[in-house]
Amino acid sequence: MAELTGAEARRLRLRAQGLHPGLPIGPAEAVGRGVALQGQDLPAVLRAIAIRSAPGTTVDEVRAAFDRGELLRGWTQRGTLFATTPAHYAALSSLTAHRSSTSLETRRAQLGLDAATIDAAEAVVRALLATGGATRGELMAAWRQAGIDTAGQRGYHLIARFALGGLMHWGPFAGVEQRLVATPPRAPSDPEETLAGLVRGYLASHAPATAADAAWWLGLPKTPVRAALASLGDELLRVDVDGVPHLALLETMDGPAPEESGVILVPGFDEVYLGYQDRSLIASAATQSAIVPGGNGVFKPAVLVDGYVVGTWRRSPRKGEEPCELTERTAAATRRRIAAALAAWPHG
Repeated sequence: MAELTGAEARRLRLRAQGLHPGLPIGPAEAVGRGVALQGQDLPAVLRAIAIRSAPGTTVDEVRAAFDRGELLRGWTQRGTLFATTPAHYAALSSLTAHRSSTSLETRRAQLGLDAATIDAAEAVVRALLATGGATRGELMAAWRQAGIDTAGQRGYHLIARFALGGLMHWGPFAGVEQRLVATPPRAPSDPEETLAGLVRGYLASHAPATAADAAWWLGLPKTPVRAALASLGDELLRVDVDGVPHLALLETMDGPAPEESGVILVPGFDEVYLGYQDRSLIASAATQSAIVPGGNGVFKPAVLVDGYVVGTWRRSPRKGEEPCELTERTAAATRRRIAAALAAWPHG
């Protein structure tokens, strides 16, 4: 078993995440090596992909990868939107879509969506997909024209339902928003082999991490995830991080240890924070509360210093607002480096 300090583990995570050092790869490859990136906030995930791509990659170049069909967004895990590649979307959906769809049934009843309404809504969806898809607004308007009430959460629920059912996903852009387009039929696959590949991909892009982290991230029971981890055999390395058991892939531990990373800014909902069930390795309890104030489900952009979150920041602060709110004590020199990183942030 390898032994690591918390600082060493955080640096290894940054390297696995493609955040330090940067990799000379395009947006599709950056997402593909990470399997999937949290995507419920569209502007944030575009920036999360850009900072994991080759230096100089712009948000427009990331959007172009979606336009070419190299990337998409869909409800792949835990009923949450992720950005991923078509191949990983098919693999993830094959394991998670049924569980997520089942969890929607109670909500469907609460929203008063009966079978006849769902059938009528699906007919509208299929007609739009046959002609190239639609934006959210266009789909909602088509449903209302067909006499289907989309008020409250009904419209969103229907979109998620049909996406989880394999009908559609968020794909190319139409202005600043994405279009819902048809999802190709999913080819049959071996569940155990598929899960092993996804678990391996998770570790390759997130380790050191725990088995509980992997199961939570995938939204699957721990037992099959542990079996998938065991199937990796000699590829798997057990790692002790300040007394806490973690896992990594042997290949990702090769080579010199990563150097201190300095200041890194990440957008809201970033995988470096949300990619783990237990976030205590990279943030104190006070900082975790500041990132998602009041537990409202909205995760703020984070400031990392050598892989540890020291505060939050704003892309576009209002007049009178500070661009950065630090939750950890930092040296004056570090605060100057944070200010320089904020001033140099290239992604709008």
